[in-house]
Amino acid sequence: QVQLVESGGGLVQPGGSLRLSCAASRSISRVEGMGWYRQAPGKQRELVATINSGGLTTYADSVKGRFTISRDNAKNTVDLQMNTLKPDDTAVYYCNVNWWTASGWLQNSWGQGTQVTVSS
Repeated sequence: QVQLVESGGGLVQPGGSLRLSCAASRSISRVEGMGWYRQAPGKQRELVATINSGGLTTYADSVKGRFTISRDNAKNTVDLQMNTLKPDDTAVYYCNVNWWTASGWLQNSWGQGTQVTVSS
């Protein structure tokens, strides 16, 4: 199994920036889509941004123009640069990765989550 470790969360004032990072616990030979999701208190988990193996990105409408997702295929890492943060961005952010096992099975892994709080 692959463990995903997230870092970079914290407390920031409205208008500020944070950068989240997610790294796999071991090398993965073939990674497909990577993404970030978030879950605010009392709400369902929602997609924030994804990036496929070719670098194609998608974003939730609420973060377009403010957040940027990127990946390093050599290091199996995915980052989320978050700018112009708003209180509504407050949530636990989760990293998600789809990857192929050596046996040819497509697997999905989640990180443990990192808290992002936007407040003055």
